[in-house]
Amino acid sequence: MAWVYLILAGLLEIVWAFAMKQSDGFTKLVPTVVTLVAMLASFALLALAMRNLPLGTAYPVWTGIGAVGAFAVGIVLLGEHVNIMRASAAAMILGGLVLMKAS
Repeated sequence: MAWVYLILAGLLEIVWAFAMKQSDGFTKLVPTVVTLVAMLASFALLALAMRNLPLGTAYPVWTGIGAVGAFAVGIVLLGEHVNIMRASAAAMILGGLVLMKAS
């Protein structure tokens, strides 16, 4: 169950990162509220996952899911630029996540 909590926490990190971008510096109410609620839920699920997973595994996986997910959301939903260097960096993070899970 710890891994389920961790994956959900990582997905919520993507949600709050996207909502924070949409909040325009916390000047728009709805995206600001979504950011704060998603952050709290993400942290709570991370804390639950850390009951059974080591810090050295849980935290990097959580941030990695958020980083790669935010990268993908930026490209797909926000039309951000993608090039071979950025895609390679995301692929290396993803590879690190796989290795972390395998260890």
